[in-house]
Amino acid sequence: MDLSNLKPAVGSTKKSKRLGRGQGSGRGGTSTKGHKGQKSRSGYSRKKGFEGGQMPLQRRVPKFGFTNPNRREFQAVNLGDIQKLFDTKKIKSDLDISLMIKLGLVKKNELVKVLAKGEYNIKLNITSHQFSVSAQKIIEKNGGTIVKL
Repeated sequence: MDLSNLKPAVGSTKKSKRLGRGQGSGRGGTSTKGHKGQKSRSGYSRKKGFEGGQMPLQRRVPKFGFTNPNRREFQAVNLGDIQKLFDTKKIKSDLDISLMIKLGLVKKNELVKVLAKGEYNIKLNITSHQFSVSAQKIIEKNGGTIVKL
């Protein structure tokens, strides 16, 4: 076997249509474009979303509102969830972002905000990006400390 014997697999290649090569080819004259009209002319290209002159969808649908490019999204962690983890002895005395990621409370590279939902009555040092005012009061009332990153 050598390179001169290589051929593509049967049925994997097709012959291309040879357009505009005379009437005898069956594809001469109008070159399969029909008669006259915009699409038969050279250089024709349709705009993206063009609907034949009908008002296109992206212009029919109303637009409203505003998206703030500087918005900061926080992942919420409730004090009730922290209490459950403490009760199951997965947290000892400190809780920081890396431990939250390890325990599956939050995802990696996310900003974390601690919220006051749920029962909480333990002394714990919590490190997070933000705390709700009520969560901060509850943590400090139980003798814990907070650290904002």
